[in-house]
This record gives sequence, C-alpha cells and structure tokens, in this order.
Amino acid sequence: MREIIYTENAPKPIGPYSQAVRVGDTYYFSGQIGLDPVTGNFDSETDVDLQSKRVMQNIEALLTASGLTWDNVVKSSIFLKDMNDFPKVNAIYGSHFAQGKYPARETVQVSRLPKDALVEISVICVK
Repeated sequence: MREIIYTENAPKPIGPYSQAVRVGDTYYFSGQIGLDPVTGNFDSETDVDLQSKRVMQNIEALLTASGLTWDNVVKSSIFLKDMNDFPKVNAIYGSHFAQGKYPARETVQVSRLPKDALVEISVICVK
C-alpha cells in the first residue's frame, strides 16, 4: 500500500513530488531545504547554520505527521553546496539523534541545490 504524507508544517513541494511517501512500514522523505513553511523563504540565504536548523525542523514536522521519531530514521543523504560547511551541518544534524543510534548516511558536495540552498537532507524511515 502506498500513502502520500503531507503536512502544512513543512514547506510545500516546489515541483512534482510529495513531501513523503509511505510504502508498508517504510517512509521516504523528499529532500528538505531550509525554507520556512509559512513564508516559503529561507531564514537566511547565506547562513548554513540557520538553513540546517530549518531543514531539521522540516524533517521533524514530517516525522510528526507520520507518527515517527528520529529513532525511526535508518538512512539519510546530505547534500552540501560547500563541503567546508560539513562540521557545522554535521553538528546540527547529529544533535537530533541519540548517541549511538545514528542512521546510515552519505554526505556529498553538489554544484547547486534547489533555490540555491546551502544544504538539503533526505531520510528514509522504518516504523
């Protein structure tokens, strides 16, 4: 069974995709960038800390809408505009998980992200 997950507490999709999709006990969250779900704008276009915090808030909103917690995240992908931002993003990202309960992950630098975001994170969860 396939179910589309949507919440007003995360940014509306900016293209033909769903915020999240559940198939059985597995949830696939589309990549989140640091857009405020109310305004549709970045809190800051140049501050990777602020964008990273908003990304994690947006993921948390999807977790809540799905009846999940950070403990359900089993895989994540982090895309950075600049790998020099890795320590900052890593610290903010890591603070959302219990010590030793980190999901599998990759982090890559990309040449450009939607809306010229500095960071984008997608996750896969299992209930």
